[in-house]
Amino acid sequence: MQNNNFLRAFVGQNFVSLKEVDSTNTFLKNMLANSTPVPDGTVIMAESQVAGRGQQQNKWYSTVGESLTFSVLLKPDFIPLSQQFCITQLVSISVYETLLPLVGDTLKIKWPNDIYIGNRKLGGILIENQVQGSTIKSAVIGIGLNINQTHFPDWVPNPISLRQILQTDYDLKALMFEICGHIEQWYIKLKQGNLSQLNDAYLRALYKLKISGNFKVQDTVIEGILIGVSADGLLQVQHGQAVTAYNLKEIQFIYN
Repeated sequence: MQNNNFLRAFVGQNFVSLKEVDSTNTFLKNMLANSTPVPDGTVIMAESQVAGRGQQQNKWYSTVGESLTFSVLLKPDFIPLSQQFCITQLVSISVYETLLPLVGDTLKIKWPNDIYIGNRKLGGILIENQVQGSTIKSAVIGIGLNINQTHFPDWVPNPISLRQILQTDYDLKALMFEICGHIEQWYIKLKQGNLSQLNDAYLRALYKLKISGNFKVQDTVIEGILIGVSADGLLQVQHGQAVTAYNLKEIQFIYN
């Protein structure tokens, strides 16, 4: 991992490393709630996160020295509320591009922002936006990745780590710096109006894209084809001749 340009970056210039914290997202949001301004691009990294959170109030399991857990603050006031899903795309692609040279084409982004190797979960992303009027005042982005673990408790669903696949340990901070660099690059592209480039990159990496599979919708299992994601982040599934868009609470993947 090359990080020679990191000191010239704005993502991570204000960097806080913690021994233990309940949640890096919570810590960062508490910083924002205080009167002292928090710079755009602030990064909080924790060696131990004892109350990590995932999507839909799920817990996130992490272990000291083995899990990469950190949060990034962005202030994307140039992004309209109607396009806020592009923040999810930006961060997912940044993690994906960092890990792709290590893992290869089995690496995918499972909608909306989980990182998968095959049918197993390597990591997840939790984005909490603070909205002011019609703009996004801040985005607190939590990233959790299974890096050096070899064992997981039974309650963790379908996990996998880099260590289990590649049989080597990785420097957590170096990986974090690499991800921050990709976040910055995509953030600048987005600021320049390159939304279509971001959409294309996200779709190319999308798990199960254009592959027939089973989905659970409410209490019914349907067979469909994932054909894309709408601009507002809804999953587009073709079922017969019809195409339906679903939000995160309405549909689940069924692993074949």
